[in-house]
Amino acid sequence: MARPITRPGWPLVVFGGLIALVGLAVAGAGGWLILKGGSWYYLLAGLGFAATGFLLVARQTAGLWVYAAIVLGTLAWAVWEIGFDWWQLAPRGDIVFLVGILLLTPWILGGLTDPDRRLGWAPWRGAGLPLTLALLAATVVGAVALTREYHDRHGELPTAAGPRPADYAGVPDGDWRGYGRSNFGDRYSPLAQITPDNVKNLKVAWTYHTGDKKGPNDPKETTYELTPLKIGDTVYICTPHDWAIALDAETGREKWKYDPKIDQKINLQHLTCRGVSYHDAGDRAASPDGECPQRIFLPTADARLIALDAKTGQPCAGFGQNGAVDLWTGMPEARSGMYYSTSPPVVTRNLVIIAGEVTDNFSTSEPSGVIRAYDVNTGRLMWNWDPGNPDATDPLPAGQFYTKNSPNSWIVSSADEELGLIYIPLGNQTPDQWGVGRSENTEKFSASIVALEIATGKLRWVFQTVHHDLWDMDVPSQPSLLDLDRPEGKVPALVQSTKRGDIYVLDRRTGKPIIPVEERPVPAGAVAPDFTSPTQPFSALTLGPERNIEERDMWGATMFDQLACRIKFRSLRYDGMFTPPSLQGSIVFPGNFGVIDWGGVAVDPVRQVAFANPDYMAFLSRLIPREKLAEQGKRENVQTPAGGSDVAGSKADESGANPMHGTPYAVELNPFLSPVGFPCQAPPWGYVAGLDLRSGKVTYKLKNGTVRDLSPIPLPFKMGVPSLGGPIVTAGGVAFLTSTLDYYVRAYDLTTGRTLWQDRLPAGGQATPMSYRSPASGRQFVVVVAGGHGSLGTKTGDSVIAYALPQ
Repeated sequence: MARPITRPGWPLVVFGGLIALVGLAVAGAGGWLILKGGSWYYLLAGLGFAATGFLLVARQTAGLWVYAAIVLGTLAWAVWEIGFDWWQLAPRGDIVFLVGILLLTPWILGGLTDPDRRLGWAPWRGAGLPLTLALLAATVVGAVALTREYHDRHGELPTAAGPRPADYAGVPDGDWRGYGRSNFGDRYSPLAQITPDNVKNLKVAWTYHTGDKKGPNDPKETTYELTPLKIGDTVYICTPHDWAIALDAETGREKWKYDPKIDQKINLQHLTCRGVSYHDAGDRAASPDGECPQRIFLPTADARLIALDAKTGQPCAGFGQNGAVDLWTGMPEARSGMYYSTSPPVVTRNLVIIAGEVTDNFSTSEPSGVIRAYDVNTGRLMWNWDPGNPDATDPLPAGQFYTKNSPNSWIVSSADEELGLIYIPLGNQTPDQWGVGRSENTEKFSASIVALEIATGKLRWVFQTVHHDLWDMDVPSQPSLLDLDRPEGKVPALVQSTKRGDIYVLDRRTGKPIIPVEERPVPAGAVAPDFTSPTQPFSALTLGPERNIEERDMWGATMFDQLACRIKFRSLRYDGMFTPPSLQGSIVFPGNFGVIDWGGVAVDPVRQVAFANPDYMAFLSRLIPREKLAEQGKRENVQTPAGGSDVAGSKADESGANPMHGTPYAVELNPFLSPVGFPCQAPPWGYVAGLDLRSGKVTYKLKNGTVRDLSPIPLPFKMGVPSLGGPIVTAGGVAFLTSTLDYYVRAYDLTTGRTLWQDRLPAGGQATPMSYRSPASGRQFVVVVAGGHGSLGTKTGDSVIAYALPQ
């Protein structure tokens, strides 16, 4: 079977030597993986590569037989491990297959079998035949895998619905008057002009460029997460630097622009504006001196709340001091950049109610997470609810301070004025990954939804989604309110999505679950003296992972980075969901990026269904002893200069080494990536999903988005990519989403989840769209924002784009 060759070509020797070296490296790493309890494949494959290389250098045709065995062995192992899943098969076999093709080229095969070139190149006979047959078998398996679908779940949401109420939730049908359209936060438009049949005809109606671009002193996480408002004939937007702008709803023509000239600091954790809020006092007699009967409320990155005349864009002088309320008033640990509002406030008949974000994982001494209600006309403080001191809701007297470092709310709240309640999603007390010394109130309110009386701020109920949160599992999104048909009749419900993927459906009068919630045991073993809760609440309605990740789920572009990910997986602690942070390093899945983050879900309150865009990306969390951090010479992301009141350095985003001053540890938080930057976890990473809220079931779940803008070569492979932002739904049965990491706006059939239409965006679209009817033409518009997201690395821009059907 083997015969010596007297005159090999130099490509044979070079290629054989290279294959041998690669094989030895793979075998060494494979042996390391075995010692960690992992797969034997890589050791055996590496030895096979090395044997192939040495035989080629020795001019032995037996090398081709050995390599044919590698191809067939790899094929059998891959199918045994993960079946006919194409995107899982590809990295297991791509290098193996390509090397096999190279071995059959005239330069290699010809040098082995016919050095004198008398018989010609013939891979179908002699020593080339077994390898040719093995590669053909691999091709057949690959072709079969391309026809198989392992991940999509198909189904249809119910279409039966009652009549659509006019001016639903107190908002005229043609308007979009709040972040979620109304204080119900459902992201539902009652317009039905755009349908599954005609959505393919959507065209750009107008484009507006804000002119607000990322500057040299901006934090890394400079983002455009805006959802515009539309009232009457005007669209209202804000920008990352907190410019407020009014546009003509039909043409996109600028009406006015207001620049608050924020005190810009590089130490801000985020620089973004998710939106503004609106209040209509009716006739001028309803506001002091007839000033600003319609006003826009603008939160800023330097912790102000500004009231603007909706008609002119000028500050309403009677609100606060010259049109602004200083949110630093009463705030402990008042250091620039540590507290501000990135999300719009809730506006009720008489109050504007605002919360704010506190910098994550910086220290144990940070500003308060207090919620405050101001008179909508004068800016006078009416009540405050501090999670650290929840019973004291009377306005804080001058010279006193709220509780430092109490749980904060960084996203939009919802409100039901008939019930007189506001529903506030709360995050954690920072630092997220260290829970020693948390107060009783912190343990009660972290990662929860609270219902407060709008008039007084008094606590009505609280529902907690994570006990003793060590994973940054803030309640991240605006609750959606609807009246849900149940066997016992119509129930006023609240639908709350979470980073974990659980969807909690609660009676919004009492906070009691409508869809069952069960306490289940979870992993223990936090770093002492910290601890974990023995159980956590799991909802029966969930978009969470269907199983824990395993070594076989490790992925990469090639077998090499997949092997690196397998070694990494075996080197980390992972006991499933709620594996606590560790010195070893823990896998957090779902990661703190969230199955669902601040975009939330969109709810059709008539059909009583929801549309979501869940993500599945694992993260890593590792506690680093402070003395070890210093020894390694690692620079913490934020440092406080001695004697200084400001924060020096850059707190660019929430990844890397976060300092957690006041604790024994810093924490490293990063996505679970291979050495070349690909996810270690196999795709799909992103889906769209339809949920039947009556039955409490997930009806369909389809992978969504391509890697066109994620890979070096812009190939539109539909692998299912992460998204950050949220969807909307319309009464016409169409859902819209822009949030994927490829630059598209897409329309979906709400009933089936099928993609109906898409259009290319000029930049990343990490924002939630909105829809309205223009009074000038009567057309239904869909408005999207393409400004990019700094921490995700999507292309930045400044575009606001409106689509409509042709006139």
